Amino acid sequence: MTTRASIEANGVAGAVGRTLILGYGVGTYIFFFCTFLYLIGFVGNWVVPKGIDSGPPAASVGTAIAINVLLLGLFALQHTIMARPAFKAVWTRWVPWHVERTTFVLLTTAILAFMAWQWSPLPASVWQIENPLMAALLAGISLAGWGIVLASTFLIDHFELFGLKQPVSYALGRPLEHPAFKERLFYKWVRHPLMLGFLIAFWATPTMSQGHLLFAIVTTAYVLLAIQIEERTLVYLHGEQYRDYQRRVPMLLPFGRRRTG
Repeated sequence: MTTRASIEANGVAGAVGRTLILGYGVGTYIFFFCTFLYLIGFVGNWVVPKGIDSGPPAASVGTAIAINVLLLGLFALQHTIMARPAFKAVWTRWVPWHVERTTFVLLTTAILAFMAWQWSPLPASVWQIENPLMAALLAGISLAGWGIVLASTFLIDHFELFGLKQPVSYALGRPLEHPAFKERLFYKWVRHPLMLGFLIAFWATPTMSQGHLLFAIVTTAYVLLAIQIEERTLVYLHGEQYRDYQRRVPMLLPFGRRRTG
């Protein structure tokens, strides 16, 4: 498949087509990365014009909860369905390999941007850390969680994960090389450091509002569900190698297991 795609890139699509595909990949990646940075500010109420606790309130607490849960549910539904191999097998009958992941990232990012835009704040405080040092420490831990998320993507293959490597490979007429399964850095400690980073980022906050708490609870529930689904996919893709990894390395919390025999 890779060889045929490479030939198509060189002989059929032409320079204009390759340039358009490359532009699509680069534009989508920029959109993703800007949205990722915005979400850091959104969750922490830092810098950005609309944080998780700002914006026009809904008519009632019940309405705000319903809106926010629906927004998070939309992301969960799209992300869960489109990331599954069975869906991809059908999806790629119409969407070429070089834009399949890019389109997935574009839709996911658009939903996240829409969520941040339409989020209904529930600013009433659940907890508020008054001590400046403790508040700064929690804010730092949250930022460290985001750092773990970003670093974990590079330990896999950041540019393939976010749909840039595929159009670049196509535009250059090169075969796409998929990353091999490797246990590096965080992945030696837990199987899902990216998800752990998200949980740290969402829960470590000096100011926990009702809206932030709702966000943290719903996203945590989704993370725990998504991990179970992802584990089945990884076993399907990597077979006994991943089963052995499951036996040795804990899923989410960095203690336990690590048997070598």
